[in-house]
Amino acid sequence: MTGTEEPVLLHIRGRSARITLNRPGALNALDHEMVRRITGALSAWEQDPAVEGVVVTGAGERGLCAGGDIRAIHDDARNGDGAASAAFWRDEYRLNARIARYSKPYVAVMDGIVMGGGVGLSAHGSVRIVTERSQVAMPETGIGFVPDVGGTHLLARAPGELGTHLALTGARIGAGDALFCGLANHYVESAALPRLLDDLADLPVGDVLARHVQAPPRGQLADRREWIDSCYAAGTVEEIVQRLLSHGDPDAKETAGTLLGKSPTALKVTLAAIRRARRLGSLERVLDQEYRVSCAALGTPDLVEGIRAQVIDKDRSPSWSPATLAEVTDSDVERFFAPLGGRELRLAGPGTSPETVR
Repeated sequence: MTGTEEPVLLHIRGRSARITLNRPGALNALDHEMVRRITGALSAWEQDPAVEGVVVTGAGERGLCAGGDIRAIHDDARNGDGAASAAFWRDEYRLNARIARYSKPYVAVMDGIVMGGGVGLSAHGSVRIVTERSQVAMPETGIGFVPDVGGTHLLARAPGELGTHLALTGARIGAGDALFCGLANHYVESAALPRLLDDLADLPVGDVLARHVQAPPRGQLADRREWIDSCYAAGTVEEIVQRLLSHGDPDAKETAGTLLGKSPTALKVTLAAIRRARRLGSLERVLDQEYRVSCAALGTPDLVEGIRAQVIDKDRSPSWSPATLAEVTDSDVERFFAPLGGRELRLAGPGTSPETVR
């Protein structure tokens, strides 16, 4: 299946159409061409009565998708005018909304690494399968960015303050926690996936799930709710860090150290985005907000610096600007949510712009 250079493989087998992300060397990182191909396929298959459902998998053994092609975003933000990245996000976010409203079963096999844009391709679907190998995360604050692809919508709906914790830290979670937080809804052992995929060609999705779904392993977050909920209920990132440092649980103190290594600007904007997302309600309104935030991030030094440190040079030593939480003002944060005029995404339609929510 990986013998072709096509970045997305599309085919129909029996009842199901299949999308295979086919960049295993880049952990199936998503680029603009891939978004366009997936969008076109979904449109065609939605009108095809022979297709009863869509199945999404990733080529290779490492995972479904590690996220968007952030090297391209780095180069565009550093050397270009940001137009290519804005165009990519516009189509990507529209695809995320399309997946959430798709009229046929959309089965995402979230085996292995599923991060960033990979979450957007999977966690909005109607059937989201995790395995014992799943590692799910929205790690954007570590590259000076903010969770997008509808991630703030998904995380805002997680129990208590778990979504805030995951958004700010970028922590990877396994199958049990992904199910607990609402990022997935079925567990299947990875060894059973080949048979499950075969069955999806021959049987209705519900019958296949009844045959293969198993009891998931227990996650870790449920046992950490006490300190997570109490610490992340604070009004500011500074107060969250202080509560974590003052808490008696060693995991809380360790988490404070994790936060202090992230982009201060990204942390503050992410906290604001999550809290606004809770009040915005619909995925489309949240995606409209995320588009504003993402476009604003293109003009900040932290996005280029974060990708440089984590992906380009891999020195893991970003120099954030501003360097401390105290230096990031309320007006700095508010600029990320400023209207874009004629460049708005407008998924939610007229009269529902994000600025109506504070």
